[in-house]
Amino acid sequence: MKKKQSLNITLAIFLGLVLGIVFGLFMPGRYEFLLPVIELLSGVYMNALQMMIYPLVFCSLIVGIQGIGSVSATGRIGAQSVLYFVGTTLAASLLGLFLPRALGLGNGVTIEMAEANVEATQFTSIMDTVKNLIPANPIAAFANGNMLQVLVFAIIVGVACLKLGEKAAPFVGVVEAVNDLAVEIISVVMRLTPVGVFCSIAGVIYANGTETMLALGTVLIALYAVMAVYALVVYGGIVKVLGRCRAGTFFAKVLPAALNAFGTCSSSATLPISKRCADELGVPNEVSSLALPLGATINMDAVSIVMSFMVVFFANACGVELSFGMLAVVLLSNALLSIGTPGVPGGAIASFAALSVIAGLPAGIMGVYISVNTLCDMGATCCNVLGDLACSVAMKETVK
Repeated sequence: MKKKQSLNITLAIFLGLVLGIVFGLFMPGRYEFLLPVIELLSGVYMNALQMMIYPLVFCSLIVGIQGIGSVSATGRIGAQSVLYFVGTTLAASLLGLFLPRALGLGNGVTIEMAEANVEATQFTSIMDTVKNLIPANPIAAFANGNMLQVLVFAIIVGVACLKLGEKAAPFVGVVEAVNDLAVEIISVVMRLTPVGVFCSIAGVIYANGTETMLALGTVLIALYAVMAVYALVVYGGIVKVLGRCRAGTFFAKVLPAALNAFGTCSSSATLPISKRCADELGVPNEVSSLALPLGATINMDAVSIVMSFMVVFFANACGVELSFGMLAVVLLSNALLSIGTPGVPGGAIASFAALSVIAGLPAGIMGVYISVNTLCDMGATCCNVLGDLACSVAMKETVK
């Protein structure tokens, strides 16, 4: 019965996604009066998802640490997850740099420069990220939505509870109750996901329009093809070799999270759905509760692909020569920048702005990039969420 329900919700989400794309294409003119309603429903859905993200991450992580049973095992899972994310990010950035260079994408393309009159998401450098790991005010970390600080605070509290043992049992009991409450609320929200994805994607398509979608069509198709191949080969190989899970089974189980990520462009907002997918894959809570929030914060494989890809494309189109030395600099910078990219819609804009300066690209290309950023972000977020779940499946052997 549970398997049938999972299949039904997956089909419903996919249907919502397809109908949302079609509706977004035909909304201008006849159905434009429905735009306020669509924006309202999309906002309500996103708020409902985000409402339980931080309680779920905080409580689930503490419960997970208690399940691990030792401080050393907690550190081992965290360290292995970080190594996994850094390694796959470097591999993704390398692929994104050299594939479009080998194919000569952008050569002979004329780009109309446009000034970017858009406020980009604030970017935090890797040094600032490390410096601000410990929240001076944990309440502010929750209020401001600082996922990394919430994650670190939860680990600190969880380890302290582990050391205190029975003395911390009353607090752990409350945390477990809140965790169960969050899971139940998310189960209800999941039923609204098809409608939420429909409204989110319809608004995105309407805002960009058919002209924007067709412009730069070749590079977007190539970009999506690279991300798809990367996910199938790299993540499929990881779950099969390390997680001892069939790739087909993995991709079938994680489809609800992938479709939601594609429609909402937010890996953070997809966390509750990713957690349910991880549970269905048999990933222990002590692993998924740490690996998934950590992945939503620092796993930006597809963002690395997008930024590398677009840097080479714009460099070819603008006649900017990228030497192998510069490619190496871009590779390392891209890995660091993508790790600091927030897991929210538009989070890659500031990162790309910094990377384009490093590569010596004209400032005017930012206007072009921003015009297609959302279209790139949809596929990138979907790919990143797959990477988070692949890490969880790979790490599940760690607790045995």
